[in-house]
Amino acid sequence: MPPKNKKKGAPSDAAGGDGGPPAKINKTDSDFSAIDFSSDCKTKGGDKWDFKVSSWNVDGMRAWAKKGGADFIKHENPDVICLQETKCNKGNAPAEVIEAIDSEYPHRYWHSSTAKEGYSGVAMFSKQKPISVEYGLGAEEFDAEGRLITAEFDSFFLLTTYVPNAGRKLVTLDKRMKWDPLLRNHMKALDMKKPVVLCGDLNVAHLEIDLANPKNNKKNAGFTKEERDGFTELTDSGFTDTFRHFYPKKEKAYTFWTYMMNCRAKNVGWRLDYFLVSKRLVENHVCDNVIRDQIFGSDHCPISLFMKI
Repeated sequence: MPPKNKKKGAPSDAAGGDGGPPAKINKTDSDFSAIDFSSDCKTKGGDKWDFKVSSWNVDGMRAWAKKGGADFIKHENPDVICLQETKCNKGNAPAEVIEAIDSEYPHRYWHSSTAKEGYSGVAMFSKQKPISVEYGLGAEEFDAEGRLITAEFDSFFLLTTYVPNAGRKLVTLDKRMKWDPLLRNHMKALDMKKPVVLCGDLNVAHLEIDLANPKNNKKNAGFTKEERDGFTELTDSGFTDTFRHFYPKKEKAYTFWTYMMNCRAKNVGWRLDYFLVSKRLVENHVCDNVIRDQIFGSDHCPISLFMKI
């Protein structure tokens, strides 16, 4: 997610208001009873989904849990839940999270930052035991920050990642540019063995349709040409952005809103969170990608991928 002190693109985003009456204050509580978590989605060939993966950048698991974020797991009930920017580890995970996953998710994997406490980190909780689990990309600069888990299941690899941010004034863009080919090559190598499903906060809005104010953000982290080109290289390597596959022209579909200027209440946001899959999965195994933008508890919202496996 964007830098804390000055959220990515916030001044430009704030300027994108419609000039109407003041928006309501950003909500923090989710009304789970008002959300229909069921789905009858099917593959192109007509097969109903039977496997669901959810992903959420929680912006600090402990704060997220206090806002009721862990209740999402019970209501969505995915087969695998992937969390990014946990800012904690299995030793100090909040009780609300442990309770939420206690009986349904016995297989729990954490890749937490050893470089700095309370920073970055990803987690994966699964009902089914993976064949194997690996952590990181083999690059200490990134692995020490806890940015990637790779789990092998019977018919595919599932990856969850928290991609490095290019930073205020793009101070860490060079670091980000080192990350992109590492992740891409890792996914391509896995794809030669089995199809790949990647989820997480990729810290880039790929297309102009993927953020509220593209013209004002072309030199801001998350929408630079370099970052967008890196995403294009990834999709050109054999991977599909599943949300845009199903909803190629859908506007105002975002997964991140800065806390500033009531941007979430105004829906002035960015789509930074993705499910990418090997192209050969798309027609016969991917059924839908849903953005749960009525779920609160973080400056990101969760997303869910429905699959037939």
